[in-house]
Amino acid sequence: MTTELLRHRDLPPNVRQVLLDVYADVRAPLLHLPNYRVAAFAERLDRHAAEPGFEVVIAYDDHVPVGYAYANTLAPDDRWWKRMTEPLPDGLTEVPTVALKEIGVRTPWRGTGVARRIHDELLSGRTENHVTLLANPLAGDGKVEALYESWGYETFNSQQPSPESPRLIAMIRSVAA
Repeated sequence: MTTELLRHRDLPPNVRQVLLDVYADVRAPLLHLPNYRVAAFAERLDRHAAEPGFEVVIAYDDHVPVGYAYANTLAPDDRWWKRMTEPLPDGLTEVPTVALKEIGVRTPWRGTGVARRIHDELLSGRTENHVTLLANPLAGDGKVEALYESWGYETFNSQQPSPESPRLIAMIRSVAA
């Protein structure tokens, strides 16, 4: 298997459709839940793509899209920070931070290192000091959280991004880790 990673700093229509298609496949078991519907993801994707520092990486195996990740820069007053359930450490929001908003890999390519390659490619060249993400502690019986911990992330807070969303664990690490 060979994987090609493509980086985009905008969201042309063809890239948007690839993301929607891969998302629908990756999240298929959850699509019946309001927060996981493809239409809900499409709304989030469009909002995130308009935010500062947006970038997306898509992995292809023999021209078949197999996974993606996207992120954007957080401003000190970003709602990302405001939705945290616990008070934040002084100065945290002032440190340049990128938020990994979404990462997904189709089932046949899970466990092959594709997710880590996508993640690392997305962070390569980023100028922020920290990267933060949200993880569902119930996803895969804690396997997702453990995976992120193996990548150097540490839990620092939690949030519920929307009333339809489950409570998520907020994790953070150095971009250079």
